Amino acid sequence: MKTTRKCRALLSVSMNLLALFFSITAFITTYWCVGTQRVPKPKCTKLRTHNCIDYGVNETDPKVVVYSWETGDDRFLFRQFHTGIWFSCAENIHDEGEKCRSFIDLAPASERGVLWLSVVSEMLYIVLLIVGFSLMCLELVHSSTSNMIDGLKLNAFAAIFTVLSGLLGMVAHMMYTQVFQVTVTLGPADWRPYNWDYGWSFCMAWASFTCCMGASVTTLNSYTKTVIEFRHKRKTFVQSIRKEQAREALGYYRDHSLHSICQTVEVYTQTPYSSGIRTHVPASSLDLSEVSETLGEDQC
Repeated sequence: MKTTRKCRALLSVSMNLLALFFSITAFITTYWCVGTQRVPKPKCTKLRTHNCIDYGVNETDPKVVVYSWETGDDRFLFRQFHTGIWFSCAENIHDEGEKCRSFIDLAPASERGVLWLSVVSEMLYIVLLIVGFSLMCLELVHSSTSNMIDGLKLNAFAAIFTVLSGLLGMVAHMMYTQVFQVTVTLGPADWRPYNWDYGWSFCMAWASFTCCMGASVTTLNSYTKTVIEFRHKRKTFVQSIRKEQAREALGYYRDHSLHSICQTVEVYTQTPYSSGIRTHVPASSLDLSEVSETLGEDQC
């Protein structure tokens, strides 16, 4: 029982640790959503000769009218972008590297309250995961000792905190997804994606939720099995004690009854017929030789 309980505790701790790692990684990275943005091509310069619009004339003369023969999507550049809870970063078309902006500033004003609620929920999710992980570690230490009651209490509290963290994580992920979808439609025109999809941070967030719920189910299962096994063993122990007490009581009463019968056996003798009174003498005080001699004399 102790070995099986320790294995279940190790499995719960491992899954909770994975959930904590995935959730922290998803929270601080900026790859919840990835895609491309369509932006107008910049004008060609001496330093930039590719992916730009070349008018072929001196643009410093204000009297010169310039034309561009590029039409449709040829007039635009498609730059890669990635967005997280805190920042949205995209390729810088004017220089090397990326240009990042606060996603909270990009979100519509009507959705910022929901976004902040999502951020707070994510933080509480991580905090509850840490609390659940700590309780599971303590329960793992108690599983190697004989203090089963304290281990069961820690197991129950760890399961409660882990379930609560999983529910908070699910709500936080759903709220952030909703805010991003609204921002795609109502966000700034220079930021709106041309096409987009969910990134690896989003996958890690939901993998964290899956590991969290798996850890909570394993912890509850461990608690239930331990309680059932404990009650079954206690019931079996009580039944064996009762049977042993019944056997001891039966043997005691049987021996005591036989001893009492042997001690109280009485031999009745008859006094002379003239007295008319019968007396009884204990068997231990009766001399059988005298009785036989008396009987012989009476017969004569």
